[in-house]
Amino acid sequence: MTVPSDLDIAQAADVRPILQIAEKLGLSQDDLDLYGNFKAKVHLSVLDKFNDRPTGKYIDVTAITPTPLGEGKTTTTIGLTQALGRLGHNAATCIRQPSMGPTFGIKGGAAGGGYSQVIPMEEFNLHLTGDIHAITVAHNLVAAAIDTRLYHESRQSDAALARRGIDRRLDIDPETITWNRVVDVCDRSLRAIQIGFNDNIVSDGSPSPIFPRQTGFDISVASELMAILALTTGLKDLRERVGRVVIGTSKAGDPVTLEDLGVAGAVTVLLKDAIMPNLLQTLEGQAAFVHAGPFANIAHGNSSILADQIALRLADYVVTESGFGADIGMEKFFNIKCRYSGLVPDAVVLVATIRALKMHGGGPVVKPGSTLDEAYTTENLALLEAGGGNLAKHIAIVRKFGVPVIVAVNRFATDTEAEIALVRRIAEEAGAEAAVMSDHWARGGEGALELAEAVVAACEKPSEFKFLYPLDLPIKDKIEIIAREIYGADGVTYDPLAERQIEQYEQAGFNQLPICMAKTHLSLSHDPALKGVPTGFTIPVREVRASVGAGFVYPLLGQMSTMPGLPTRPAFMNIDLDEDGNVVGLS
Repeated sequence: MTVPSDLDIAQAADVRPILQIAEKLGLSQDDLDLYGNFKAKVHLSVLDKFNDRPTGKYIDVTAITPTPLGEGKTTTTIGLTQALGRLGHNAATCIRQPSMGPTFGIKGGAAGGGYSQVIPMEEFNLHLTGDIHAITVAHNLVAAAIDTRLYHESRQSDAALARRGIDRRLDIDPETITWNRVVDVCDRSLRAIQIGFNDNIVSDGSPSPIFPRQTGFDISVASELMAILALTTGLKDLRERVGRVVIGTSKAGDPVTLEDLGVAGAVTVLLKDAIMPNLLQTLEGQAAFVHAGPFANIAHGNSSILADQIALRLADYVVTESGFGADIGMEKFFNIKCRYSGLVPDAVVLVATIRALKMHGGGPVVKPGSTLDEAYTTENLALLEAGGGNLAKHIAIVRKFGVPVIVAVNRFATDTEAEIALVRRIAEEAGAEAAVMSDHWARGGEGALELAEAVVAACEKPSEFKFLYPLDLPIKDKIEIIAREIYGADGVTYDPLAERQIEQYEQAGFNQLPICMAKTHLSLSHDPALKGVPTGFTIPVREVRASVGAGFVYPLLGQMSTMPGLPTRPAFMNIDLDEDGNVVGLS
């Protein structure tokens, strides 16, 4: 039997008018800005309108250390939401908006899969309502403002600048500028570029004091403005955060902010509509709030606080998702997002696959685009048990925060009953409230009913949620707590550059910010080759940067790219329109 593609399933769905989805939540058309019949933006005023409602139960979906193929976290998030709806609960999901870079690259879209998807799938994965475009324009306006200031300050006296409304010289040190340009396309050729060639000669033919400088492009979702969009709690807070963004320092070593550049107000104006969450729906008619899309390795990798706050006032159960595993996205969800939102999670769903656990047990290398070795498609209990330590470690990470954890075994067709039983035993022995096989990809909400029942039960248990560290600790202490308690490292080393940056940030008062570790998602350690539960390793911090507007300090562990490249055969080669104007080939 031919299995329909995700796009085939999505296009065959009975898409309900978005006003019907909104009415189920208690929203009226006056609470929305409609973008056609099937998507809308939700006004932030609904937070005040429904302020007297009790908040719903708050569930985060995370995962074990994944293979490069991913383990179906988004699909599980949506399948669980649909199952909660089948149990009679008013359920909603809150997920990130995907970048079109991966959509046209190797990963494909991020609407879920099979019979657990957000629809309209094409609009979800492409332009949606223009939020990423707004981020891109706002970010590049800042980049232009920086180079414009460098140019004019190099050519004019203080008096000349004052006559033109510039009251002080910023004297930006070009060597300290950390603000690249952005584009929502994977393009490795733009990682490092030189700009400013046109400024070598001024109008009278004399040499300019400004020479070309090296910079680069990041992908749009890696912008600090995207991280701000996800962490802001309102327009006033957005304006304040944008103003605090630091793009570099003066030659005297003082931080230079967007407020100093005079561009913070314009940036906020460009984001005034993007701040409103987008409302879509699942295949089974539950509300899906889609908002923000920060990277999970460089930034905190979670959808927006505003979407969660709104959903929790309108739904009984809100299921959100953290990027990558419990050691990355979930740790940041708790230590960063929950600090700024003030929200307390009731339960965590930890997604595991038998495929990934076999890899952690010593299975063959898994590569995107390559055929899976038969070790992953035939029963192998010994290999599976050898990899069970990774599952147990992630359960321990969740329990460290005092939140009940349920393991969802995302089922693949080749998984056997004996393998599922073994994963259940490993999970329960490690302290999970339950371990449930979930078949939501093939059966939608019906395939996740047992998972939904386990989640409802876990949410009734008292949450003893606690942060991993207090904010008043020195930066190094917070880094070392994460390295030791979450990753299992023996210690941390710092390159000379990182040492200097930490000292500078401590002096500037940035030591009160939470830590956002930038590391590989393919290992509990900094080294993607170290599978399972690595031991005896030391975490190397090569650089430390500050996203002051977003509100975190991020240490870089190893080489981290903020501009992905395209594979030999990118996904865009499959995408086209058919004779009727329908999108084909999107995954």
